[in-house]
Amino acid sequence: MSAAELADAVNDAIGEFTGKKGTTSERTVFRWLSGENQWPQERQRRALEIVTGLPILALGFVPRGKSKPDPALPEDPDVHRRRFFGATAGTVAAAAIPISPASARPSRVGTHDVIRLRDRVERLVAQDAQRGGHGLERAALDGAAEALGLQRKSTTQRVRQRLFALASDFTATAAWSLIDAGQLEGAGRHLDRALTLAGLAQDSEMAMQVWNLRAMLARQRHEYAEAVAAAQAAHATAIARRSPLHTSLAHARTAVGLAHSGDTRAALSFLGRAEEALSKADLTQPRSTWIAFYGPAELHSLTAIVRDVVGQPAEAEAASHRALAALPESYRRNRAHTTARLALAQLHQGDVEQACDTSGAVFTIMEGAPLPGRMRQLLGDFQRDLIAQAPSAHIAHEWTDRYRTEWSRS
Repeated sequence: MSAAELADAVNDAIGEFTGKKGTTSERTVFRWLSGENQWPQERQRRALEIVTGLPILALGFVPRGKSKPDPALPEDPDVHRRRFFGATAGTVAAAAIPISPASARPSRVGTHDVIRLRDRVERLVAQDAQRGGHGLERAALDGAAEALGLQRKSTTQRVRQRLFALASDFTATAAWSLIDAGQLEGAGRHLDRALTLAGLAQDSEMAMQVWNLRAMLARQRHEYAEAVAAAQAAHATAIARRSPLHTSLAHARTAVGLAHSGDTRAALSFLGRAEEALSKADLTQPRSTWIAFYGPAELHSLTAIVRDVVGQPAEAEAASHRALAALPESYRRNRAHTTARLALAQLHQGDVEQACDTSGAVFTIMEGAPLPGRMRQLLGDFQRDLIAQAPSAHIAHEWTDRYRTEWSRS
């Protein structure tokens, strides 16, 4: 939650138990955050307890007249306040609000609906990190439909815009599901819709998400000029102009498109820009769910792609190893994809046996989950290059026979 969202949630809660919406402002929230106001008004205290599900003292607030925290609290209240408000600065605090059954929810649309839907987006993203985006399209489109349905009932412009942004996020997630599954036909339509919704939301971050996916889709279609143009459109968004993290991702996508276009010098130049921008980003700050995947590990992974495509497989192998070392354990699909890329880099150096062993790890990593279509295509590239480079046809046939069962089971 941002400060504005917390203020809205508090005001909505006040409205529920008083019949009149509260007037808490962003400035008030920042005063709580800084400790300037250590004891909110009674209505605000009650609303904060409703919103967070925690006692007011557990949030770090101190009653007037007290010079130190309640001895029952195990930690300094400032620690609690920093922890709580640190969560509100990003988009990961949805779990702080208990999700009630539909029948128990207030009939009026408000911030509580925004948070509930955002939690659904986060669950889809977590599922994608574990097993890939394939199979998420229907759930994502259902979320978009609900957000748009609520948008028609909402009473404030701010909530309307947030619901449009969520609809864009859900629709972009549906597009990603098709891209990851290798089903590219419908992805473009979803992205067109997601970009329209981002415009209605006046949300540059959602627009950048769409352009980022558009660059990926164009690369999958081998439309490399469009991939570069989409990445540059991502860089032109307002969020990329003010956020080094977003700037870095846009530059990295541009580098991938340029590498596939055959412009080695420009591709490596944009890689350097991506690295420089990422070095300026504060990776400890909360961020939107859709870009949570991006950081040093993902940049190393994209570097491996660029280096391999421009004919530098040794550098690609080194970048893949760095990516695997930095990847969080929860990113199973990304780990499998980077492992497949590592195998390709080894193969392109003529290390056939090592490449075959490495590629086999992909099936181990993804055991229990189907291989996404995009990963299948990458393994297909490996098989074709193996047939072309193997010193004997026997090695390629042995690899195919060994993994045919896993491939078909996936």
